[in-house]
Amino acid sequence: MHSIERDARSRDENAESTHTLPRVLGPWQATAIVAGTIIGSGIFLVPQEMTRAAGSSSLVYLAWIAAGILSLFGAMTYAELAAMRPFAGGEYVYLRDAYGELPSFLYMWTWFSLAKPASIASSAIGLVRVLGIFSPLIWLGQPLLLHPFRLEWGQIVGIGVVWLITGLNYLGLRRAGEFQLVFTLLKVALIAAIVFFCFHSSLGHRENFATIFPGATGGVAGFTVAMIAALWAYDGWNDLNMVAGEIKRPGRSIPLALVAGVCLVALLYMLTNAATGYLLPATAIANSPRPTADAMLLAVGAWGAGLVSIGMAISILASLNGTVLSGARIPFAAARDGIFFRSMAHIHPKFESPSVSLGVQAAMSTVLLLLVGRFQALFELALLGEWLFYMLTATTVFVFRRREPARERPYRVPWYPALPAVFVAAAVLVIGYILRSNLKNSIGGLLVIALGLPMYVWMRYRRQNNAAS
Repeated sequence: MHSIERDARSRDENAESTHTLPRVLGPWQATAIVAGTIIGSGIFLVPQEMTRAAGSSSLVYLAWIAAGILSLFGAMTYAELAAMRPFAGGEYVYLRDAYGELPSFLYMWTWFSLAKPASIASSAIGLVRVLGIFSPLIWLGQPLLLHPFRLEWGQIVGIGVVWLITGLNYLGLRRAGEFQLVFTLLKVALIAAIVFFCFHSSLGHRENFATIFPGATGGVAGFTVAMIAALWAYDGWNDLNMVAGEIKRPGRSIPLALVAGVCLVALLYMLTNAATGYLLPATAIANSPRPTADAMLLAVGAWGAGLVSIGMAISILASLNGTVLSGARIPFAAARDGIFFRSMAHIHPKFESPSVSLGVQAAMSTVLLLLVGRFQALFELALLGEWLFYMLTATTVFVFRRREPARERPYRVPWYPALPAVFVAAAVLVIGYILRSNLKNSIGGLLVIALGLPMYVWMRYRRQNNAAS
């Protein structure tokens, strides 16, 4: 027991003493990474799915509240882990120190090979589709090539956006963090404007909140679908932990940013949902692919719907930046431990960024964008793995409390052990739902994780050979 704790402390000291990524992010930038990464296009799109599932405004609100509370519980649990181990890699570090190299490698492999590239590709093509709504950019949906395969202009633009954001991160996290802060403030301002115009419209009615959608799934099954959709909209709160090694005063800044960021997002989501429901009855929301845009169309006219589209584009861009900057730190951390390709641990001598890791991540996202039409299925493959590792990572707080009781903890998760236990139990239920509702893609996701096993064996073999030589 004591030897395990000594090994963990030795690794931590080595991580701080060797040349590594600089701590340049303050609490404002850290909070912007949390809120900016979470708020993508989901808040503007999922109300339709949630209403079609739950059927009533009250159940939709309950789903938003329950998903927000669970996300906050997860963020609080992760806050203790990050404050205690504020190093690059996030979950990779906690799983490594709690359960050993193999689980942490499989986590890294899942995020590196599938989850992050698919998320980046999905955000990029989502941004292109939003931009294509504007008539001067309708050409984004037109084909560039038809043979030997179909290639649209939008795919090229999406690839360009990925490399543009990657280039920004290549220039250093300070610039990427400032970009994140500015665009997060801008998206918050736009959402506030949307809420203001909707609630000040004479066409709004409080009676709409009592309406129902007759064709809803309803019951426990419908509420579960609505809550899963809300959890998807909240996804991304864990990305800050991946850049914990670059945050100033991490023991204070990380817990503050995680809790404040999730609470801010929950407030904005509830306000946006309420503003939409004030103008549209449940049936209209259930039948509209973009209910918030339709609400603004009623409130102020065509320019209001355009404002929603601009808000969606800015939200996706900030979320994309947060995904790019966080994803590159996971293979970087594994490479620094010697269980992944050493080149992935390279730090640019001038910009002090994980330049190789960023470039490889962008290249893998580019491949998915060239295979447009398939990336959504790939993203669904990653869902089971994501929640499996969320659950497993949250359990490490119990391991560290038992194994390292005397270790300094700048932040302690409140109501321990009940709060993290509730999150772990909820994650198990989400995993069960994913398995039941999408068994084919779930099995595919497990196969992707399993492919990490031979990769791990090979990487260990290479490390042993290098050590022997």
